[in-house]
Amino acid sequence: MQAEKKILVIIPAYNEQDNIAETLNNLKEYAPEVDYVVINDCSRDNTLNILKDNLFSYIDLPVNLGIGGGVQTGYMYAYKNGYDVAIQMDGDGQHDAQYIKTLVKPIFEGNANVVIGSRYISKEGFQSSVARRIGINVLSGLIYMCCGCKVKDVTSGFRAADRKAIELFVNDYAQDYPEPEAIVACALSGLKIVEIPVVMKERCGGVSSISKFKSIYYMIKVSIAILLKRTFIRKR
Repeated sequence: MQAEKKILVIIPAYNEQDNIAETLNNLKEYAPEVDYVVINDCSRDNTLNILKDNLFSYIDLPVNLGIGGGVQTGYMYAYKNGYDVAIQMDGDGQHDAQYIKTLVKPIFEGNANVVIGSRYISKEGFQSSVARRIGINVLSGLIYMCCGCKVKDVTSGFRAADRKAIELFVNDYAQDYPEPEAIVACALSGLKIVEIPVVMKERCGGVSSISKFKSIYYMIKVSIAILLKRTFIRKR
């Protein structure tokens, strides 16, 4: 880590009472030098009380904004408070803070604006279901076709963004299932994206926001959104 750089970890959380404390303890153990903020997106369980009782740093949203709005809130906070790098890290415990130093290294070396932690390079750890991997491969191919950017783990929520990318996300960030669209926006804005191998864990508690029944809807919606974003940015 570069001591002169300000780094913020953004942790979106919705009904993560089973995971949020462990996630933050993991972060404090392996990356105590970085700042963090949890974006509590109107959780209906005990998440907010856990944040309060443990004196964790958090923003409590007055209305539910969904994953995109929650993460964008974090980017706005990072931008307004002068952070050089913002890191997305899920609140469900799947992302390991041990990889934060590796994640920011390409940015500090001037080789990337955005760095994505991918579970599909070394193919270790939790790999998600077969159906979801097929869907991710389809989206990966679509993104490559639209903007020439080759990313294996397009839905990974474990990623780092430099100041240029932070500013882009403050003004342009999808509200639903935003990770694939964010890749397209960065690529078409001339930002360099690098993918590095990480090992992810399986969610220990709670429920994923993408159920089996939502998978088809997710694929259709995100595919259309990617094509529309490609068309919009080309015309802009």
